[in-house]
Amino acid sequence: MELIPSSTWFSAEPHWRWLIVFYYVFSGLAGGCYFIATLLNLRGRPEDRPLARAGYYAALPCLAIGMLLLMFDLTRPERFWHLLLENHTFEPIFKYWSPISIGSWAMLTFGLCTLLSFVGALAEDGRLRWQRGRTLLGPGVLGRVIGVLGSLLGLYVAGYAGVLLAVTNRPIWADTPLIGMLFLVSAASISAAFMTLLAQRYDWRVPSVFAIERMDGRLIALELVVLVAVIVSLGPVARVWLSAWGALLAVGAVGIGMLLPIALHRRRDWLGERTPAFAAVLVLLGGVILRTVIVFSAEGVHL
Repeated sequence: MELIPSSTWFSAEPHWRWLIVFYYVFSGLAGGCYFIATLLNLRGRPEDRPLARAGYYAALPCLAIGMLLLMFDLTRPERFWHLLLENHTFEPIFKYWSPISIGSWAMLTFGLCTLLSFVGALAEDGRLRWQRGRTLLGPGVLGRVIGVLGSLLGLYVAGYAGVLLAVTNRPIWADTPLIGMLFLVSAASISAAFMTLLAQRYDWRVPSVFAIERMDGRLIALELVVLVAVIVSLGPVARVWLSAWGALLAVGAVGIGMLLPIALHRRRDWLGERTPAFAAVLVLLGGVILRTVIVFSAEGVHL
């Protein structure tokens, strides 16, 4: 049988490497942590304030790291602003039909929300001598608008990477419309795990911490269901994962990153007080493996 070059049917391989994998991880953490922090903030319970501020503290650097990784993966990183402004007139460019243009503006606006909430958290924590900064997280209209808008944009940014993959014509990525949903659910799961680690680090034992742990258990189960749906929707293309990539997906992402944490959530007596932290680390590891398989296995298809 004659071998047909990939360029005959598919676009050229993007040759993405670890910068993109970890961009997916950090952008997902930024959106998920901001969303969880806003949920805690809107509840208005005093005992939830430290954990809410921790989520806002985490969102800004995670987004900044993710955007830097994305920029440095470009051939000309210094031209990233060309996605937002016309390079001669410096007028804003917004192409509503382009996922890349929409995503660029969403990330920029979400970055502004994370910055405002970060400043509000500093003011509320007493680390910034600007009393009016408290209104950025307060129960008033301004704080609520920033939090809700930022949360919606954060969820979009978390799932945007998967949607962007789906609009290519690369194998696996273009063969299912569910990668965006998988990335979104996975982002929520790893963010809940990250917030759990923050709570363990500072020994916060408020009811919301245990609620986040329970939520993560449900998110892991949902992530597993969505992953199965992705595999089914791929049809014959799923045979690509009858390989080392599939083994890594099954053992690393599913076994280590989903099934074992679910078991630990059900049997907290196995590791005692270390159970939540250990389960959270496994979820984060599984999230990295999941993104690694989805990115690199598609690049390995040459037929």
